[in-house]
Amino acid sequence: MYTAGTAMLEALQEAGVAYIFANFGSDHPALLEAIAEARALGRPIPAVVTSPNEMVAMTCAHGYAQLTGRAQAVVVHVDCGTQALGGAVHNAAKARVPVFVFAGLSPSTQEGEASGSRNEFIQWIQDVSDQRGIVRPYMKYDNELRSARNVKQIVHRSLQIAQSDPKGPVYIVGAREVMEEETEAVAIDAADWPPIAPAPLPAAAVADLIEAVQKARRPLIVTSYLGRNPAALTELVRFCTRLGVGVLESVPSYVNYPHNDPLYQGNQWNHPFQNRTLGEADFILVVDSDVPWIPTVSKPSEKAAIAIIDVDPLKQSTPLWYIKARQCYRADAATALAQLNAALDRAAIDERAAERRRRHYAQRHRERAAELARLEAPGGEVITPEYLTACVRRQVGLDAVVINEGITNYPAICDHMAREKPGTMFASGGGSLGWTGGAAIGMKLAVPDKTFVVMTGDGSYMFSTPSTVHWMARRYRTPFLTVIFNNRGWKAPKFSALAVHPDGFASRAKDLDLGFDPAPDYSGIAAAAGGAFARVIKRPEDVEAGVAEGLRAVLDEQRCAVLDVWLAHL
Repeated sequence: MYTAGTAMLEALQEAGVAYIFANFGSDHPALLEAIAEARALGRPIPAVVTSPNEMVAMTCAHGYAQLTGRAQAVVVHVDCGTQALGGAVHNAAKARVPVFVFAGLSPSTQEGEASGSRNEFIQWIQDVSDQRGIVRPYMKYDNELRSARNVKQIVHRSLQIAQSDPKGPVYIVGAREVMEEETEAVAIDAADWPPIAPAPLPAAAVADLIEAVQKARRPLIVTSYLGRNPAALTELVRFCTRLGVGVLESVPSYVNYPHNDPLYQGNQWNHPFQNRTLGEADFILVVDSDVPWIPTVSKPSEKAAIAIIDVDPLKQSTPLWYIKARQCYRADAATALAQLNAALDRAAIDERAAERRRRHYAQRHRERAAELARLEAPGGEVITPEYLTACVRRQVGLDAVVINEGITNYPAICDHMAREKPGTMFASGGGSLGWTGGAAIGMKLAVPDKTFVVMTGDGSYMFSTPSTVHWMARRYRTPFLTVIFNNRGWKAPKFSALAVHPDGFASRAKDLDLGFDPAPDYSGIAAAAGGAFARVIKRPEDVEAGVAEGLRAVLDEQRCAVLDVWLAHL
């Protein structure tokens, strides 16, 4: 038989989708039959990865796409499975990560009028009026399959939209009767469905931006996710080096600039103080950043001129967003920076001014490096985040891929892992916790020969559904090292409360209902669910050896390792 289910699998295969992260239900008989038929007949289809938790399935696809740039598929069960995608949908939307999500619908007939008609009680309970509306605010595109005849066209259109900037997830639904419908095969050439070509800067903007940088005493580039395209990082390094422009990362979700480069000026998160480099800049170019600064805490000088380059410079899906940018360009970062560099090849560069800027930023870079080195020293009986991160860096080296969900320890992990190469550190790009475990599985499936290191808070680890994650990692042979920064609770809400009420009752309370005492056996969960190497570390002198032993389990024994490292109590 050639059904709508067959057509969907064929379209995903044509589009280059490697994996379907699946949580099947009663709405998927057509897909299950088509998968079984394809395997029996040797017809190529994407590999199916069973995920017992829908949010983990979505984070697997998210991680794969972040590392490779290629969208993967997620299959979930009607409205219940759609809701269970939870915060992973938010993360993919906010991070501009392409994911193809398919969910069935309850059958639309109940008396056997068509193949797939209702035959289970649950199909009445799961029939809701607007299933697509559950996730519509987070999707670039949503649609319902109504005929088997154009399933392939809709799948290719969905992926074309998902992979066009600004990228994002798409959501398709189809009732059982439609998915069971037989049809004729349709020939599709995936080359006819390309994503939108990268947008360049207007010609006048190139000259204006170069002039603004050359006139500035302290020009600065602020970015958050420029490094999602390694080509953009290469162009940025070339541009900044030639003109002596400093680079500041704000809430980085990628490696946007080599941390060992003298022009690198660090990263800012929720630091409760004014960033000196940002405050001193007289020209700021914001490139690919949703939160370049937090005005109530740290912001540019009122005299600073500001420009922005972004595929979505107005952040149209964010109700409240603005910065005082006099120049605003919708353009692809790599394309725009290549234009600027090409123009510099023909322009007259004030080398003396550029060298003055380079010397200034290099001195600031050295001062920062010295302070980071000081913080990495072991401090008494307590394991500090900086010391722990430095131990991990020394053991795993600079080529390992770091998956960072440290939350209150985001800055320590970012600073002290000190990544130098594009594609060697990622954060989710969104605000829903529990992304790391599934992301590690997806990334490991994409690049099996890489070493992956998850660095996560204990709260984030619990959100990640570790029992599902480590069962999947064992089954699909995707070992990775997890380092838990365990402060026995949610530290971020405490910081938030004290920032608003520094002298209130919360500041004097012994218990804010944020603690995880008694502490769960985090590494034991991974051992029970997936046979992981498990180790609890409570003393500074045990950290380096513990990391080395966990890494050996990953590399030599090909199994996950989870290190539960106790920091100071929140």
